Amino acid sequence: MGNRIDEAFEAVDRANFLPDGMKYAASIDNALPIGHGQTNSQPYTVRKMLEWLDVQPGDRVLDVGSGSGWTTALLAYLVDPKGRVYAVERVPELVEFGRQNAERAGIKNVRFFTAGEKFGLPAEAPFDRILVSASADELPEELVNQLKAGGKMVVPVQNDILEITKKSATDLDIKKHPGFVFVPLL
Repeated sequence: MGNRIDEAFEAVDRANFLPDGMKYAASIDNALPIGHGQTNSQPYTVRKMLEWLDVQPGDRVLDVGSGSGWTTALLAYLVDPKGRVYAVERVPELVEFGRQNAERAGIKNVRFFTAGEKFGLPAEAPFDRILVSASADELPEELVNQLKAGGKMVVPVQNDILEITKKSATDLDIKKHPGFVFVPLL
């Protein structure tokens, strides 16, 4: 999987998903501001999360907190043209920024949505994979419910990243990866 992730990072230039005033910093391994109190996540952290998520070609993936669309574009590369990525963001200006960035990059297998009252995108569920790029205070059950049995979700909860495998409707395998900091899930 590492090779496919390397390929995705090569194919999707982070600079194309940053505001003009931040493009110069694209190669820096830090979270970068994209406006509206949100960030483009640190590349090291995104890489680890994608490794844990283990996206497969053809998967249907939900990207929660899609921000500038960078993780959405990486996921779109990993699912191949056969798969689909559903990007959800609460800040309408960032939904449009992400959509425009993806269009300019020629990415066709994504759809962008403004988040509603519920977490995720229940109308499009279930998903094979769910990636959350903002920290929740506790595991969002609404997102667990949108995950297929056999699916995986990677979600920051407080300062840990949880790698969740849904074995069945009621059985979750949870691995905890400590020591990460994210903007809060709004």
